[in-house]
Amino acid sequence: MSDIVTGLPPLSAVRAFEAAARHGSFTRAAAELGMTQAAVSYQIKLLEERLGLPLFQRQARRVVLTEAGERLASSVMESFDGLRAAFAAVTQTAEGVLSIQALPTIASNWLVPRLGLFQCENPGLAVRMTTKVGPSDPQADDCDVVIRRGSGQWPGLEAHWLMKSEFTPLCGPNLFRDLGRPPLPADLLRVKRIGKTEAWDRWFAAAGVNSKDTSGEAPFDLAVQQLEVTAALAGNGAAMCSPVFFRRELCDGLLIQPFDLMLDGGYDYWLTYPARRRTARKISVFRDWLLEQAREPAPISSVPSSPASPGSAERQPDYSCPS
Repeated sequence: MSDIVTGLPPLSAVRAFEAAARHGSFTRAAAELGMTQAAVSYQIKLLEERLGLPLFQRQARRVVLTEAGERLASSVMESFDGLRAAFAAVTQTAEGVLSIQALPTIASNWLVPRLGLFQCENPGLAVRMTTKVGPSDPQADDCDVVIRRGSGQWPGLEAHWLMKSEFTPLCGPNLFRDLGRPPLPADLLRVKRIGKTEAWDRWFAAAGVNSKDTSGEAPFDLAVQQLEVTAALAGNGAAMCSPVFFRRELCDGLLIQPFDLMLDGGYDYWLTYPARRRTARKISVFRDWLLEQAREPAPISSVPSSPASPGSAERQPDYSCPS
């Protein structure tokens, strides 16, 4: 929009005038604005020519506002004070809120249970959490930090490793009891498999099981580990998921990890944020805290004991969480 339409002179000229009027000096105004004294003088000259009025009397070592300059300075400085207050309020609000974006399962099952501790340690910092399954961009998604999966190499982003991505079949106790005694990886060919077909095929191959005969089975892929484990807990099958996010369910015996064999997910979990914001206090505080949390031991396996042989007194599976 042109100056003719707005009726306003160039903001650069008004800014130079406000600083010079406040300091009573072109030199001090130039130092504040990061300009030369000649540049400030030129901007004010443009303003005076536009208005057709002198705004300063140039004296030997100082400048003094004219009557017209004093009238203008009063309103301009008041307006700039309002602008400074508005920007300060926005900045203060932005620095007082940490916006986190994460994948749904790591957010709900790993991060959220820990965030209470973070806020206790940082009571002046509010937290706003959003989840997203697809690719993330901190700037486009208006968030400070993102927890994502990948290689750790994203242009323009600082990345800190949090944990490995590993998968193994997980199921409910009833389904576990229906498996063989002792259960064998091939027993899972008989149950509904929840998750990506290619992940199951890779796990079976690593376990030495031929899964080609079941390759035509309709996939049951819910895209989010939390949803897939929920389906497994409801007795709908076994889910190929990461046990690190389901420690409580495993420890309580609600969820069973039948086998120790873990599948490398091919990517890890990372904390990321724009590299240019690495020194922002709220980001550095959260980064240091989160990396400390990630150093905690991974959850242990919760494989129940096998029952005794047929004809003998049955031994109840131990679903307790080992110390």
